[in-house]
Amino acid sequence: MNTYQQDLKEYITHNLPWDKLFGKTILISGATGMLGKCIIDLIMEYNHTQNNSDTRVTIHALSRNPETASKRLEQHWNDENFFYTSCDVNTDIPIDVSADYIIHAASNTHPLQYSNDPIGTITSNVIGTKNLLDYAVSHNTERFCFLSSVEIYGENRGDTDKFDETYLGYIDCNTLRAGYPESKRLGEALCNAYYQTNKLDFVIPRLSRIYGPTMLPTDSKAIAQFIKKAAAGEDIILKSAGNQLYSYTYVLDAAMAVLITLLKGNCTEAYNISDTDSEVTLRQITEWLAEDNNVKVTFEIPDSIEQAGYSTATKALLDTAKISALGWLSQIHMREGLKKTVQSLKSETE
Repeated sequence: MNTYQQDLKEYITHNLPWDKLFGKTILISGATGMLGKCIIDLIMEYNHTQNNSDTRVTIHALSRNPETASKRLEQHWNDENFFYTSCDVNTDIPIDVSADYIIHAASNTHPLQYSNDPIGTITSNVIGTKNLLDYAVSHNTERFCFLSSVEIYGENRGDTDKFDETYLGYIDCNTLRAGYPESKRLGEALCNAYYQTNKLDFVIPRLSRIYGPTMLPTDSKAIAQFIKKAAAGEDIILKSAGNQLYSYTYVLDAAMAVLITLLKGNCTEAYNISDTDSEVTLRQITEWLAEDNNVKVTFEIPDSIEQAGYSTATKALLDTAKISALGWLSQIHMREGLKKTVQSLKSETE
């Protein structure tokens, strides 16, 4: 059993009101993404502890690529409580099942996707969100959960140390890179519009930068590239001075926070999700990875395509008082999380 599987068994024992999910059905878009997969793994691990079918949770997983899904979610494929449908949420939702909860996790989430697929980046957060909201209304969904991002706060203008849920930062909307944060902002506004018009209950987890064993091989975020290099025993390439100070969250902690927000959050409210003990610079991350994996850090200037997808924010830290008040507490902090992620990638390679 690898480290990630062991951690799943540990995490389902944490403070989560599983009874609210007894016999419920959850529809999850972006099911093969880093966070979508982790949420599914957690729920299915919980199901495996239940002898009574009435207390198990049914999952309907959506993603665009069935081949990727069959590999990423292979261990659940023949489970009686798991169903998969290949679809693009930007066009239609080709199933007709009553979903008690919908978690919208489908989104482009890394620099190369932003620069190579700027239209798809926007439409997943806007058109895809609208299609799923329409589905929720027509199927009497109890609660809609829209996964948002620290990116909606824009750049820190020096007027605050940490972003709370009321902060509104600066975003230059007339840029390629703005497609992601601006469409996340619009996705949040759409949720509110559906509440005002249709009384559709919703909550919004605003996620910091997430990392962990379920990250995709194609992930081009800086931290993902660092981790993959370390796992391969190769020198880590830092494409800046590395002074950017960000909030990070281990993927299992983030998945638990999403579920806590879904089950305990107040209707229409947003909740910052971040591990306050994992507020570190990119340089610190590379130094930890280099030291723990016996590699070196080298410097390289990114090409123009990759640079176009990078965030220009140099400091983005989240105030987590609201999610903490719901009972969420991160368990795995940065250096330990990096070690677990590298170990997991190595075991998969072996």
